[in-house]
Amino acid sequence: MKGSALTFREKLGYGMGDAGCNMINGAIMLFLTYFYTDIFGLAPALVGGLLLSVRVLDAVTDPIMGAIADRTQSRWGRFRPWLLWMSLPYVLFSVLMFTTPEWTYNSKVIYAFVTYFLMSLTYTAISIPYCSLGGVITNDPHERVSCQSYRFVMVGVATLILSLSLLPLVDWFGQGDKARGYQMAMSVLALIGFFMFLFCFATVRERIRPAVPNNDDLKNDLRDVWKNDQWVRMLLLTFCNVCPGFIRMAATMYYVTWVMGQSTHFATLFISLGVVGMMIGSTLAKVLTDRWCKLKVFFWTNILLAIFSCGFYWLNPHATTLVVAAYFVLNILHQIPSPLHWSLMADVDDYGEWKTGKRSTGISFSGNLFFLKVGLAVAGALVGFLLSWYGYDAGAKQQSGDTLHGIVLMFTIIPAVGYLITAGVVRLLKVDNRLMHTIQQDLALRRENFRELHEIRPSHAATIKPGEVK
Repeated sequence: MKGSALTFREKLGYGMGDAGCNMINGAIMLFLTYFYTDIFGLAPALVGGLLLSVRVLDAVTDPIMGAIADRTQSRWGRFRPWLLWMSLPYVLFSVLMFTTPEWTYNSKVIYAFVTYFLMSLTYTAISIPYCSLGGVITNDPHERVSCQSYRFVMVGVATLILSLSLLPLVDWFGQGDKARGYQMAMSVLALIGFFMFLFCFATVRERIRPAVPNNDDLKNDLRDVWKNDQWVRMLLLTFCNVCPGFIRMAATMYYVTWVMGQSTHFATLFISLGVVGMMIGSTLAKVLTDRWCKLKVFFWTNILLAIFSCGFYWLNPHATTLVVAAYFVLNILHQIPSPLHWSLMADVDDYGEWKTGKRSTGISFSGNLFFLKVGLAVAGALVGFLLSWYGYDAGAKQQSGDTLHGIVLMFTIIPAVGYLITAGVVRLLKVDNRLMHTIQQDLALRRENFRELHEIRPSHAATIKPGEVK
């Protein structure tokens, strides 16, 4: 669409925002479960309960944050200023979450719950406006995929920095004290994330406004957003899409350490190579959707992921070269749907405005963020519960055969089932290229009509004197 193309600098800047999130959130996905069980000293089942319980509060905080963002009025827009306001609290609470106090076990449990909750609350306050921002910087569906591809390449860069540096920084700062090592390493990485947030704030601009301004209260917005049938299906897709990948990522450290029998140094290289594969997958998303509909690409990629994940189960974990090569390919496939997923959220928001006449971007994205966090929590809890079920002992010199088999299942078969379910959910969506073209044309016409109406009325009124009839 004319006038909706984004510059390289703005795409890079938008991607830098999620890179900042991922300097912290990537550490949570890759290392938090391992940190809580093996460094902080919590029982695996308790870790699962912790990750799941905080999500109950998100059911309240997420829609409230979405409504607040929708109603924010500032010279920087509705969503962009939250990157400036909330970046420092998010960084601070994330460092505290990776801090291990010298307290009793019960006190440490309370500390873990409080810091995880505060981190989650500030993450909500920065991530919902950030994700909503992706829906209002351009209205072109192809530009949205391109922008999200840049975003996930930058996420890959951040994750690569994280995976290459966190464990070496832990060793360097800790000098044998891993608790202190994690605290200091996360302080450095979180500070880098803080400057990434500031760069994003400085480079992006909000362009898309509702065709007709919405002044309804939160209750009406929450009621009306459920009239968007594609949004409801998108919530299900968000939940299903995040679970299999997170289960595999959470199981990676356990798989490398106990099943493959490799060192921390190898784990760093292994995870980093996977991140490079994910960066390639992010760039492929744009290439593939330039030729095929994003819904078809989404569906078939998940089918391939299920096949590759099942095949991984049969690999000999000590055939290191083969395992590394398969892991690299798996991560390429894993990341292809991510840009498509987030561009679809913006498309579904357009669909809701087209169908209901109201645009509630913050509410729409807050629902997706809530289901994403629920998916992460359910997946994280499942990992914790399965580790406990299979008898995982963090202090053991060697794990039992049942424990090792359980770790392999979490790394291969269980994610494969999740990918198949996700592929089925994709079939429920109907916002394909043809429908989105119609929607964008109709919304552009509505905006033009609304603008002309409100430009003509004041000028016309100015020509009429009091008491004069025309």
